[in-house]
Amino acid sequence: MAMTNVWGVHNDTLTTELVGDGFISIGWDDLGALTDIPNGRDGLKSTLTEIEPEAKPRSIAGQAGVLARFRDEMQLGDVVVAPYKPNSTINIGVIDSEYYFEESAPSHRHRRRIDWRQTGLPRTVFTQSALYEIGSVLTVFRIRNHADEFLAALQTTANSIDEVAEAVDQIAEANDDDESDDEPRASRIERHTRDFVLEMLHRKLSHQDFEDFTADLLRALGYQARVTQYSQDGGVDVIAHRDALGVEPPQIKVQCKHRAGSTGAPEVQQLVGTQGPGEMSLFVTLGTYTRDALAIERQRPGLRLLTGEDVVTFVLENYRKLPERWRSVIPLTSVLVVADGASN
Repeated sequence: MAMTNVWGVHNDTLTTELVGDGFISIGWDDLGALTDIPNGRDGLKSTLTEIEPEAKPRSIAGQAGVLARFRDEMQLGDVVVAPYKPNSTINIGVIDSEYYFEESAPSHRHRRRIDWRQTGLPRTVFTQSALYEIGSVLTVFRIRNHADEFLAALQTTANSIDEVAEAVDQIAEANDDDESDDEPRASRIERHTRDFVLEMLHRKLSHQDFEDFTADLLRALGYQARVTQYSQDGGVDVIAHRDALGVEPPQIKVQCKHRAGSTGAPEVQQLVGTQGPGEMSLFVTLGTYTRDALAIERQRPGLRLLTGEDVVTFVLENYRKLPERWRSVIPLTSVLVVADGASN
């Protein structure tokens, strides 16, 4: 039996339409349909050189490689792993069509149909070395060293994020592979750091710890904050406010969910139900939110939904203001790193 190829595809231009309409895509729209360019990779190089006469040969070769992989090397039934930048989750699907050119699309017209099987997976499901591999600077690339982890996530019939993570962990433990794939430049190190923070908050904190952490994070942001009674919170875990006595509006009611998966509309609606006149409400999770939950945020004044990526950003921006208790859980230090795009 032929081995299934696993491909990584980065798309920083399109967002929800990729999963909603079931495709992956790349740019280079000025080239027109790639099926009209003959002579394989050499033909792609020639066409790119005509369009970009000032580009260096190495750049032309790299671009042609991406286009050839997308047009020629990807096969029906191959697996695609697509990091989703807006909320830093991962989507996994199976290629369901040959290459086609969507001429009516405003951008990213080079496409393939995808049968998405797993969407919105938290990055914490996968090992750090697997995440490092899919941090490739290339737009389209083969995943070789950790393909088994992504295949395990794709093939599992688990109904919860924790069960998917368990299936991936079993494969990762069997492989015991820490091999990395590229130079550790700035964007990769930043992503590695963000993944580390999210992983530590997920694995090392209990739900009650996460409430305490959220209160301390709000204090680092300049708020007064106190944790409510754990068993009698009524959907509110932390109360925050700007003034020292907590008597001046607005009061902020905070609900915390120590989970890496997706939070739906019912839980967000529960928090909204506690919001009185002139009050604000804040939902904090290590994961993401469903489309219905995000719709409530758009429609409800005074409601803010913080994702895991938002939490990580606040941690990194206010790290030195956090108590030692949390800095020992997520030990970080400042370093200078090689900038993206720097030449040797």
